[in-house]
Parts: sequence; structure tokens; C-alpha cells
Amino acid sequence: MKRLISFAVALSLLACEKEPNAYLSLEGKVSNGKIDSLVVMGRNFSKTIQVSENGTFNDTLKITDGFHGINIGDKQAYLYLKNGYELEVGIDMEKFPESISFEGEGSITNEYLKRKIQFIKDEELANYNKFFELEKEEFDLSIKYLKARMDAMLKETEGLDPDVIQMEKDANNKMIIFFQDNYENEHKALIGLKKGDPSPGFNYPDQFGKNVSLEDLKGKFVYIDVWATWCGPCKKEIPYLKEMDEEYKGKNIAFVSLSIDKMENKDKWLTMIEDEDLRGIQLLADNDWNSDFVTSYNIRGIPRFILLDDKGNIINSNAPRPSDPGLREILNGLAL
Repeated sequence: MKRLISFAVALSLLACEKEPNAYLSLEGKVSNGKIDSLVVMGRNFSKTIQVSENGTFNDTLKITDGFHGINIGDKQAYLYLKNGYELEVGIDMEKFPESISFEGEGSITNEYLKRKIQFIKDEELANYNKFFELEKEEFDLSIKYLKARMDAMLKETEGLDPDVIQMEKDANNKMIIFFQDNYENEHKALIGLKKGDPSPGFNYPDQFGKNVSLEDLKGKFVYIDVWATWCGPCKKEIPYLKEMDEEYKGKNIAFVSLSIDKMENKDKWLTMIEDEDLRGIQLLADNDWNSDFVTSYNIRGIPRFILLDDKGNIINSNAPRPSDPGLREILNGLAL
């Protein structure tokens, strides 16, 4: 998620550095769960706000206008905050952060931001390879569609802060230019890894210190999850991946989780394996983002899922996530 937001949203919303001339009034209600506090975080800003027994909270903040997060435990929602706003926030703990709602001054901008983030997720814009793998004609159509949808979202949102409109236009244009300028080189790097091609190999240690290679798994189908302990979207897939491991137990498939945590964070990786009761084959890559397997697949964002056949050939270099019902359809169609 971190890469996703830094690429698409923060391009515009972190850029606003106006001199504050008022205060932000922030209040809200937490439902379907009890918490003691929440944290509002921005550039060089952090404030813990207490939540009452009945779930209400309110505070007056002096901030730098721009992009902020509202954090509850390890979950975070994204907001655009501006001095002078009187913003009311609704938080449903059963569905946070997706369920966050807004009223009052600043609500239009934040509802737009919520839709934009959902659009980014739905279109998997952080997964650059999804677009760069396309042939030129299909790529051009996809980029044209993205631009049209983003332009429409701006036009459809009446009452949006003028500064945000301009920043979003700039951010959208930068995104389109990024894809267009990098297509040729990235496409060339990716077309060598297509369905049916032999997969690049790996040979990394598991949590017990024993090296496991792709060659060791020959004869099995292999589903690889490239992830890291610091990656929020990766952690959201863990329960689904554990379900898959249990459902296909005894089948001819190996579930491999390949962490790209830095070596100095090995203890954190080991702790998460134990605390989360992670299943399957747990491996730690030798050089995080620069590990050979990661660079061979040109992985720029995680989580990334790869499906190989029992001969080590690529079935899908950008396979569906465990939470995607489409993965079961693919697996059930294989001779496992």
C-alpha cells in the first residue's frame, strides 16, 4: 500500500504546503468496536486524540494543509486536512478503513479522495507490470481509459477544493506520463517472462536456516507470494493464503512465501512467522528488492503472486491474489 499511495495520491496531496491561517476542527464517532485513541499523522505532524467511552472524539489541530493519515492500531485511512475545515468523521471498526465517512466542511474533498484510493486499488495501479505486460495497442487503450476515468471523477465532484483540483490534474498527468515514458523499456524487460517460459530460480533459506530452491520443488505446482512484514496489503492476504494452504493440503502444489525484508530485519520476519502461524514454505530473499529472483521478474510493487507448473514453467507471472476467487478457479483447473 505504501508504494501505491506514494505513486498515485501523494504526488498531489503531499505537495500542498500553504501557510496555515486557521485551525482544523476534527470530530467523529467510532462504532462497532471500542478504542481508547486514534492518531492523526502528517508531514512532521502527529497527534494522539482520545476517544470517549461512547466512541466520540473531537480536537482542534494546527496543521500544515495536505495529506494525512488517521491511524487506529495497524490500520490507516487517508485524509486531506486543511486549516479552516470543520470535518466530522464516521468510523465503523468492522470495516475500517474502507467504511470511513465524512460530513461538514472538507467532506467533499475527502469523499473524493476515498473514491480515488478505491479506484487505485480496483485498477491495481501500483502493479505497474499489469500495464507494461500489455501489447502496445491494448496498453494505449488501457491508459486512455485510466485518464478518462480520472478526469471524469474530478468533473463529477462538485464543490471540490480548487487547490486539490489542480493538484489532482497534475498528479493524473504525471501518472499517465510515467506509464507512457516507461512502456517501451519495461515491456521489453517483461516479455521474456511469459506463459510457458522457464521461471527464474531461487535458492533462499527458510526460517530454520535450510535453503530451499525452485529445483527442489520440481514435480509440484508452485504458488509464490512475494511480500514483506512492513507491507499492509501483503498482511491482509495472509488469512486468505492460510486458507488456501489448508484447502489444498495433500494436493500437488507448494505455497511459497518469499519475504524481501532486509536482512537486518530477519528477527522481525521470524517473529511474524511465529505470531501469525504462517504456513507453507517461508523463505527470506538474500538482497531484498535487489534479490535475483525479484529483479528477474521486474517486481516493483508487492504483494506479487506467481504461479508455476510442475516443470517450473510460468503459468502466470502476475497471478491473482489469494483473496481473489479467480485464483481457486485457476487452481481447480490444474491437474493438482
